[in-house]
Amino acid sequence: MIAQLINFAIVLAILYFFAFKPLVKIMSARTEKIDKSLKDAEAIEKKLALTEKEKADIIRAAKTEANAIVAEAGKRGEDKKNELVKKAKEEINHVIVEEKARIARDKEESLKEIKKEVADLVVLTVEKLLDEKMTADKDREFIKRLVK
Repeated sequence: MIAQLINFAIVLAILYFFAFKPLVKIMSARTEKIDKSLKDAEAIEKKLALTEKEKADIIRAAKTEANAIVAEAGKRGEDKKNELVKKAKEEINHVIVEEKARIARDKEESLKEIKKEVADLVVLTVEKLLDEKMTADKDREFIKRLVK
C-alpha cells in the first residue's frame, strides 16, 4: 500500500509537472488571448459606432452645404436674371428716347420743308397776282413776313 502511495505520488508529481502545469499555462494564455480579443472587438465596435456617427455628421454637413450652394446659385441666377431684365429695360428706354428724338428732328425738318414750299407757293401766287417778278431781296423780305 505504501508502494502504491509512493507510485501514486510519483505519477501525481509527474502529471502535475508535465501535464497539469503546462495545461494550466496554456489555458491561462488562451483565456488571456480570448479576453484580449473580446476587448479588441469591443474597441472596434466603439470605433465603428463613432465612425458611423462621424459619417452621418459628415453626410448631414455635406447636405447642408449642398443646399446652401444650391440656394446661393439660385439667388445668383435670380440676381443675374433681374440684372439682365433691368439692362434690357434700360436699352429699350434708350432706344425709345433716341427714336423720339429722331422723330422730333424729322418732324422739324418736315415742317421747315413744308414752310419753305408754302412760302415758294405763296411767292409764285403773289407773283402771278401782281404779274411782276420780284427781286431776290423783295422775295426774302416777303417770305420772312409770311413765315412769321
